Amino acid sequence: MESEILYVSSAPRVVLGLRDPLAAVMALLRPRAVVPAPLHAAGPWGVRFAPFPHVKLGVVVTGQCWLRLDGLEPILLNEGDFYLLGHPPQYMLSSSLEEVEARPAATLPRNTSGRGFRIGTEADEDSYTCSVDFTFDGGDSAMLLDALPRVVLVRAGDPRGPLFMNLASLLVSEIESLDVGNPLVLEHLAQIIFVHMLRAHAENNAQPSGWIAALAEDGVGAALRAIHAEVGRRWTLAELAEISQMSRSVFSAAFKAKVGVPPLTYLIKWRMTLARDGLRNGDLSISELAAATGYESESAFSTAFRREVGSSPRHYRNAVRSARMREPQQGTPA
Repeated sequence: MESEILYVSSAPRVVLGLRDPLAAVMALLRPRAVVPAPLHAAGPWGVRFAPFPHVKLGVVVTGQCWLRLDGLEPILLNEGDFYLLGHPPQYMLSSSLEEVEARPAATLPRNTSGRGFRIGTEADEDSYTCSVDFTFDGGDSAMLLDALPRVVLVRAGDPRGPLFMNLASLLVSEIESLDVGNPLVLEHLAQIIFVHMLRAHAENNAQPSGWIAALAEDGVGAALRAIHAEVGRRWTLAELAEISQMSRSVFSAAFKAKVGVPPLTYLIKWRMTLARDGLRNGDLSISELAAATGYESESAFSTAFRREVGSSPRHYRNAVRSARMREPQQGTPA
């Protein structure tokens, strides 16, 4: 049986074997969870977060607060609500919509226990939030970040609410814990919640665009799953349309509307994404990588790679290796 894992630390050849598109993208990007300290706040308060090209996952453990992102209407978050921010611009959490002096998140004082940040006194606490930042390995994070809306919400009263409440309890317990193995548990738990948030986004009919949302469909989603299951197959538009149970013209239009590019263009882009990862992190020869991604010859693969990336596979691999050799070694002054 082929692996269906969420995360792998090496082995681009494992990514090539993943049937599920979401699992394949997550394995390719190798997400790392960075767990910021939880925020306890009371009274009029506001915290401003700088923009960054990553993903933030958060939950309101107790109380409520307002989430304000530049360019979007404010969102009231209540106890038990989860939010996911994809490549967020500057944003703010606050106690109300009234004007308050928002503190930069990087300047918040830690509470007396040394775990978490506190605004106001413990006796007056009216809001408690926990959040996790995700960073990604390699240069292909845009494939995920560009597919996410600015905000994904799962309310406590949503059908998935009870599941998320259980996950929130585990997350808060681990964030507040000093037990052995705590970083490892937090890493995997955060990734589990991340995937459940992406599932919630895929099932949200109010946000139907993007390849993640398309995965939940029987038509375009079936074609996406087929492409990822057999990335090395020489797919034709007719075969993918048949899998989607549509005519070629209807399928092609539907796929482009949902995913943003035509079906065969998506196939080529995904192959080249895997190829770049294989050249950066793998040990397959260029001819082996060409065969694994569906090309009859190294020459055909090199032509497609140069067209998509702008350099030959060999030059790309050599450039990556040279750049890594120039990087300061751990523990060595830069």
